[in-house]
Amino acid sequence: MTNLVYMDHAATTKLDSRAFEAMVPFLTEDYGNPSSIYSISRNPKSMLRKTRDIVAKAINAKSHEVYFTSGGTEANNWAIKGIARANQSKGRHIISQKTEHHAVLSALDSLAREGYEITLLNVDNEGLVSPMELMQKIRPDTVLVTIMAANNEIGTLQPIREIGRICMEKGVYFHTDAVQAVGAISLDVEEMCIDALSMSAHKFYGPKGTGALYVRGGILIDNLLDGGSQEKGRRAGTENVAGIAGMARALEIALELGDEENLRIARLRDKLTDGLLQIPFAKLNGPSGAMRLPNNVNVSFDGIEGEELLVSLDIAGLLASSGSACTSGALDPSHVLMAIGNDKELSRGSLRLTLGRENTEADVEKAIKIIDSTISRQRALRNGRNR
Repeated sequence: MTNLVYMDHAATTKLDSRAFEAMVPFLTEDYGNPSSIYSISRNPKSMLRKTRDIVAKAINAKSHEVYFTSGGTEANNWAIKGIARANQSKGRHIISQKTEHHAVLSALDSLAREGYEITLLNVDNEGLVSPMELMQKIRPDTVLVTIMAANNEIGTLQPIREIGRICMEKGVYFHTDAVQAVGAISLDVEEMCIDALSMSAHKFYGPKGTGALYVRGGILIDNLLDGGSQEKGRRAGTENVAGIAGMARALEIALELGDEENLRIARLRDKLTDGLLQIPFAKLNGPSGAMRLPNNVNVSFDGIEGEELLVSLDIAGLLASSGSACTSGALDPSHVLMAIGNDKELSRGSLRLTLGRENTEADVEKAIKIIDSTISRQRALRNGRNR
């Protein structure tokens, strides 16, 4: 296991040991229910308050605007369905775009079955939406716009600030799935005019099963779960106290590392990209430079089957993916790669590598060699079969 090179941090990250240490007390001596009033509940209750402050500060929100969830999928579903249903008197039209994560697209499909009208914006060949097209598509009955901050497959950073200002000027609520963005880019809900934002702890070295949803104060949103007073009565059920403690510490660490670590990873990303593009018939998917997540590389190889490539890379000691972990094993080509103009065959031959804190220049060099030799071998075998 020590010889493995892990380059699938968009799927999940290793729990930071310091985040784990922050969790331990709430699994042992501070095990009290934070809703109780006796002494062993005081530390859990205090921790929840402090964590809400930490999350709020990270995105320039107010503490009472932060709600704890089980992760990004729950936060996305709650934001989209909750805001749409609570504000349907304004209208039942929602705008999103074609390369959203399935957590968003499936939530929109659910609302469509309830009679909501969904408009999905096209993207260009780098995965970017057009703010001008968005402005043209907003109608008097548009209640919500949901556009992800950073794409989980090709790393595209959307023009969130411009989108937010358009929504504010048009009087439309704006939600962003920031699951891949938190810890990687700066987010300011006030400056970017964001009304709701989703995040997930395990994308920034926190524990799985924990996340948060920001909802601007004063915005109506339906309850997610009924049954108790937790999360101001909007999400009933005893909080995942240990997970929330781990998320808070992981977020603090991500903010402390900040630009310096992201710049280091971006340099590795560029080295990895340059090396992979030397392989014949390789194509970079998504933008380059400033409009891309610092850790994301997505390349398609003509004539290569992605799933077969991943198995071979795993055997060789390189762990990567062909796209979203949520669609692993799906036979259909990536909806993201199809939306940016790739054909089915090229989309099926895609490889996503996402770098993290433990990756080094030596890892990048090793990854390039493994991928190059594996693809050469697969092409040789395929050419032999076709003779």
